[in-house]
Amino acid sequence: MSRDALLKDFMDRLEKTAPGETEFHQAVRHVVRDTITIEKAHGDYTAAKVLERLTVPDRIIGFRVVWQDDAGQVQVNRGWRVQFSNAIGPYKGGLRFHPTVSPSMLKFLGFEQVFKNALTGLPLGGGKGGSDFDPKGRSDAEIMRFCQAFMRQLAPHIGPDRDIPAGDINVGTREIGWLFAAYKAHALEFTGALTGKGPSFGGSAIRTQATGYGLVYFVEAMLGDLNDDLTGKRVAISGKGNVATHAAEKALARGAKVISLSDTSGTLWARDGLDQDTIAWVRSQKAAGGDIADPPSKALRFVEGKTPWSLEPDIALPCATQNELSAAMVQELVDGGARIVAEGANMPLTADAQDKIMAAAILHAPGKAANAGGVAVSGLEMSQNSHRQFAPAEDVDRKLKDIMRAIHARVADNGREGNRIDYVRGANIAGFRKVADAVTAMGAI
Repeated sequence: MSRDALLKDFMDRLEKTAPGETEFHQAVRHVVRDTITIEKAHGDYTAAKVLERLTVPDRIIGFRVVWQDDAGQVQVNRGWRVQFSNAIGPYKGGLRFHPTVSPSMLKFLGFEQVFKNALTGLPLGGGKGGSDFDPKGRSDAEIMRFCQAFMRQLAPHIGPDRDIPAGDINVGTREIGWLFAAYKAHALEFTGALTGKGPSFGGSAIRTQATGYGLVYFVEAMLGDLNDDLTGKRVAISGKGNVATHAAEKALARGAKVISLSDTSGTLWARDGLDQDTIAWVRSQKAAGGDIADPPSKALRFVEGKTPWSLEPDIALPCATQNELSAAMVQELVDGGARIVAEGANMPLTADAQDKIMAAAILHAPGKAANAGGVAVSGLEMSQNSHRQFAPAEDVDRKLKDIMRAIHARVADNGREGNRIDYVRGANIAGFRKVADAVTAMGAI
């Protein structure tokens, strides 16, 4: 059978067993397209049915979260933890609190996490979790009570050698503190069962910055392969959250001209580039729950309803959310002369946009490679917790840079086609082979 026929057969069977899970189907298709012929060419992988096993989570834990709001009214939310694969290490992946969270979304994120974690070279499996709780408009006390109630349900299923959650959307250092305290009260011991903790209670230096910084280090490795660097490059970034602002901060420090940040209402555009003060202002607006529609400088312009992709960047860093770039937006990047798209968010390109960018001359770094810096530093935090020794920021930053360069090398080795690197294919194959070797070594269990 041809690759396309094998892919269709596989996806038809998956969609029958997991109907309606569109985000999950999209993520699986992207990986299986590049790896199914690898599996068929390897007798042990075929016999072990590696892909079939990797597209079914080890388990999905679902639970009810009951808590009281400030008025004393009982509120009920749903929570989940998808423990996808621990073939190469304990489950590792973030917790997301957002009204759009669903099992399908968490399965897609957990599936991607398996391969992302494998690419780091660290002994980490893949998982993801969260709740449909919406913290917007809630008081600090309400969010704390929700975190405590959520952890009461999750705590029996996690631990430093079993499953180590971290933060994600709407789960930052503050929320991790509340979650960790609730876990500690349940377990009656102080262990590194979560990462993203504050430095006063076992957190690693630069964990907050790691995903954005790592994204820029990966882009620098891409440019280095072309005998180029970031100096003077026009970089368009979407989003205004943790990943976006720290990517902007690092890109600016490395000599780039960062021309945008954005939110759902529009784009903050700086023709001559943002400065660090503006990035700090955006970060403070985000923390306060405000918008960025009224910038503090006349050199900045907020364009309502506009995305950053028509601003003719050299490099595009989508850092907002999944499926934020359509095929039409990719065409804007092509028309504007963009050379690189590197994903700070998880699966920010729609399926049509993926097809469009494959046919273009743009180098495309998928999130499982480009945004692995966060989980890489989480892995370093786990090591620091185990050894009861904590590294200074400069040491962690140096290790992060080394890990991102090593990820680039693994991806390039598996994706190089003549003078060009197919980063998507390289990331999928490198991550798959790492996990597949472990799965086959352990037999049918």
